[in-house]
Amino acid sequence: MKANVFTSVILVLLTLVSCNSEPSLQKYFVENTENKDFIALDISPGILNVDKAKLSAEQSEALNSFDKMNILAFRANDKNQVQFEAERAKVKAILKNPKYQELMKVGSGKDGASVSFVGTDENIEEFVIFANRKENGFAVVRVLGKNMNPNNVMTLMSVLKESNIDMEQLKPLQELIK
Repeated sequence: MKANVFTSVILVLLTLVSCNSEPSLQKYFVENTENKDFIALDISPGILNVDKAKLSAEQSEALNSFDKMNILAFRANDKNQVQFEAERAKVKAILKNPKYQELMKVGSGKDGASVSFVGTDENIEEFVIFANRKENGFAVVRVLGKNMNPNNVMTLMSVLKESNIDMEQLKPLQELIK
């Protein structure tokens, strides 16, 4: 009997310890995907409509390092400014975690954008772009991949310029821009 109680207590403690209650962007995305104030999109590399036969080896490598992009956007209006400020503060708090290394920041505290990454300089797992504007709302973009590096990202940007982007996948974001 005592062994069963002891085993049960150990299992409960292990379960509690293994549950990470630390906020993360992934958890934030999951929690808000169904929220009516948010627009959530998952975008695959297929959106680029690129002729892979015309890509250089470097461009192919960059494209292959890119898995998907998750976008979560909050639509601000006159009625939800308090919620907008609260949600924006949550995202900023998550991005202050040392695992998100900030590369660049533009604009002021009210309006602006930042680019951060998770991983090391030569093995980036995730790029995070956070842009916010009081009148429109904010958007968090997670670019996920494997073995990404800054060169791959720059090369991917050049591939983007040459691509024929499938705008149908981006249609829900047009509501935010209006």
